[in-house]
Amino acid sequence: MRVLKKFFSGDNLLERVLILIVGLVASLILVIKSADLFVDNLVDLGSSLGISEVILGVTASAIGTSLPEFGSALIASLSGSTDIGVGCVIGSNIWNIAGILGISSVVAGIIETNADGLKRDFSATLVTGLILLFFMFFGNIGKIAALVMVLTYAVYLWRLIKAQKTYSDENSGKNEREPLDLKKLALTVVGFAGLVIGCRILVYTGVELADIAGIPAMIMGLFTLAIGTSIPELVVTLSSAVKGLHELSIGTVLGSNTFNILVGIGVPALIAPVPVERLSLTFDAPVMILVTVLLVLLIRQGDMKLKRTGGIVLLAVYISYVIMRLFVLA
Repeated sequence: MRVLKKFFSGDNLLERVLILIVGLVASLILVIKSADLFVDNLVDLGSSLGISEVILGVTASAIGTSLPEFGSALIASLSGSTDIGVGCVIGSNIWNIAGILGISSVVAGIIETNADGLKRDFSATLVTGLILLFFMFFGNIGKIAALVMVLTYAVYLWRLIKAQKTYSDENSGKNEREPLDLKKLALTVVGFAGLVIGCRILVYTGVELADIAGIPAMIMGLFTLAIGTSIPELVVTLSSAVKGLHELSIGTVLGSNTFNILVGIGVPALIAPVPVERLSLTFDAPVMILVTVLLVLLIRQGDMKLKRTGGIVLLAVYISYVIMRLFVLA
């Protein structure tokens, strides 16, 4: 943080704003290029190891791209800025579905999935949201809620391991696996490192610009930090959808949303109680659950496909949410 603060400092406000904007654009380019590298090589590695695309999406890709949200929530908890942490996670989850999948389906034209993967990962995402909402009714999210969340994520991982075993048994002997390519492994790590570094700079410059503009902490968490920390999901999901890796695309978003709550809120809550703002309970969390259900309805209505029209509906819902949150309920 000190290095970034020193690097992006200026002699006056105008110079500092210009440096921050340049840093924002440069980090965005780094994130996009790194995500492309990460996706291509991650898929190849998964094929070499015999891991299904959807499992790869909800584990390695989802957890990897969710680290910025987790880091932001953890740092916010340790520094006492817990409003930012909760807002960042809830806002990020709404953006992941309504914004990221909306944009990806509009650009790619269509995102396909299968019934088994959707049922397992959607149910996990929905139950996760309901667990969070349940504990929010009791006020601060404390250690008991945190333990339930972390244990729930452990159960979800166990289900994924069982699903992967089934996939491996069904596909054993069908396709000859290629040997593990260490170069692809190295490129995957390089791509991920680029994502982490690029996102850290992206979030820092975005937050600093928002702070200069006088944006409140909760709004900063819901939108500035939420969208900023979700850039990895956006570029990975969009890149996957355009490349035709639809299950990786859907899996990254649903797996990321599950991880964001159960680990992104659960672990910080083990350290210090996470306070719940009234609007987060009465509006933000219900909207998060609403868009999750809406996503599945649109996919089922589209015969297991999220079509461009469905993407437009999701984007319209997100824009409506932003307007309501910023100008009506603020």
